[in-house]
Amino acid sequence: MASSLPPAQLPPIPEVGLISYVPGLWVLRHYRRAWLARDLGAGVVLSALLVPAGMGYAEAAGLPAINGLYATIAGLFAYALFGPSRILVLGPDSALAAMIAAAVVTKAAGDPARAVALASVLALFTGGLCVVGGLAKLGFITDLLSKPVRVGYLNGIALTVVVTQLPKLFGFSVTAADLTHGSVAFAHGVLDGQTKPVALALGTICVAVIVLGRALAPRAPSVLLAVVLATGAVTWLGLEAQLKVVGVVPRGLPLPALPLVRFSELGELFVAAAGIALVSFADTSVLSRTFAARARQRVDPNRELVGLGLANLAAGLFRGFPTSSSSSRTPVAEAAGARTQLTGVFGALVIAGLLVAAPGLLRNLPLTALAAIVITAAAKMFDFGALRVFFRVRRSDFLLSLVAFFAVAGFGVLNGIGIAVGVSLLDVVRRAWRPHDAVLGRARGVKGYHDVHRYPHAQQVPGLLLFRWDAPLFFANADTFRERILHAIEGATAPVKWVVVAAEPITDVDTTAAEMLEELDAELSARGVELAFAELKDPVKDRLQRYGLAKRIGRDFFFPTVGVAVKAFLQHHDVKWTDWEETSAD
Repeated sequence: MASSLPPAQLPPIPEVGLISYVPGLWVLRHYRRAWLARDLGAGVVLSALLVPAGMGYAEAAGLPAINGLYATIAGLFAYALFGPSRILVLGPDSALAAMIAAAVVTKAAGDPARAVALASVLALFTGGLCVVGGLAKLGFITDLLSKPVRVGYLNGIALTVVVTQLPKLFGFSVTAADLTHGSVAFAHGVLDGQTKPVALALGTICVAVIVLGRALAPRAPSVLLAVVLATGAVTWLGLEAQLKVVGVVPRGLPLPALPLVRFSELGELFVAAAGIALVSFADTSVLSRTFAARARQRVDPNRELVGLGLANLAAGLFRGFPTSSSSSRTPVAEAAGARTQLTGVFGALVIAGLLVAAPGLLRNLPLTALAAIVITAAAKMFDFGALRVFFRVRRSDFLLSLVAFFAVAGFGVLNGIGIAVGVSLLDVVRRAWRPHDAVLGRARGVKGYHDVHRYPHAQQVPGLLLFRWDAPLFFANADTFRERILHAIEGATAPVKWVVVAAEPITDVDTTAAEMLEELDAELSARGVELAFAELKDPVKDRLQRYGLAKRIGRDFFFPTVGVAVKAFLQHHDVKWTDWEETSAD
């Protein structure tokens, strides 16, 4: 019976020193013999999924299927040594397949050896960027990808993968690697009669086996069953001449070597690798944190970035291509009872043994079966549930997700990722550009001062405008801040004598905003109005002092709380005001 035990409980990995970057050695030092049987068994079970998945994603990336196994083996060994997560499984991934294909298919011009060289350089660049990013403590960079953007581009990638794999499911091939060209090429192929009924029938059966297997027996190796059935059908029915198959794969394992490409191609490959590195780390980081939380562990994102980078470097040196974490194979390892990173090592050893001792077992595996594996995996990437949530709770997030989706679908995966990241950053600016603000008043029965729109019966102190600004003050919203304060003054029921900014939400003030505050103070002074601040954070207050604003406004007009500011106003002005708390006390 499959186990869902948490990963091994080990002492925390040291945060400093060489061992902090080689967690695999730390695991071996504290390894227990009782874990060996579970890691070994989980590794054998995992290999049944690693082989068809690795080959299928290689085909989806426009590469020979065997290179998917090379990438899998190298990535698993490297991550077991350098990766911080206990059971995270790395390897070729459907989310990256379309991105890799977009970067190599056109340049390779149908030459498999050249496609492999380009993809290997892509892996080396991806790995190098991840390692440098981890050492530079850039693990926070994935915060640039909000969930709506991540859902949108993953939906776009999923659709791209499905469309570009449909020709192989129907028994013919095209060279398109993006959604637009893939759709057109697929339609032309079908209309021109290139469909092979035998391939379509066999591929459809594989899809049905995988989908039904997931629904009826989620822990059963339905992918392996589909591969065995498809390979057996080709062998027993003699369909080799009618179907495209994997064919004879090289016996043994490749030696490490640097791939050779044209110097003029390095720039484009580097740009593509930057997008792949961002997507790969975003997915790996989320998955790593998810499984670490289940085991009540913590994974350093910077160490994760280094581990991911070294795994990609290893894949690039052994004729592989960029890899990432797997949201389908990692749960398999967990359910099979994996305890430590040795699960991945055992899985890699099984694949290596297959290539050394029995490579002929893969000879009659039809490409339509690999397409079925990739299509069903990509279909699981679609997240319509999240879109429904976005639509219900925040329409702007729903629109942001759609923009990311159409960017990937309409402009290609690589350009789409750049657009998605840019849109995400613009959304951050948009929210800070037009933030929420409020005029505050005193509501009976509620402590403190609150938004008069939320509390229509709240009373305002005559002559005192309490104004709250719920964002940092910076160049993009400085004029908006000024306009809203002036508008609030004009809309006040009594002539305003003091404007007190409830500044607790203001976490920063840049030089443009500081200049605006100086101009606003002068403008208000000309009207006979004093500008004051309450609850200003000390770092922000220090910055205003460096700007010289504290001296201009006057230190007496910086108050620790809104309540203190109100009392100071009442002491300076003869205003009829009765607080409800005072009334209650009487």
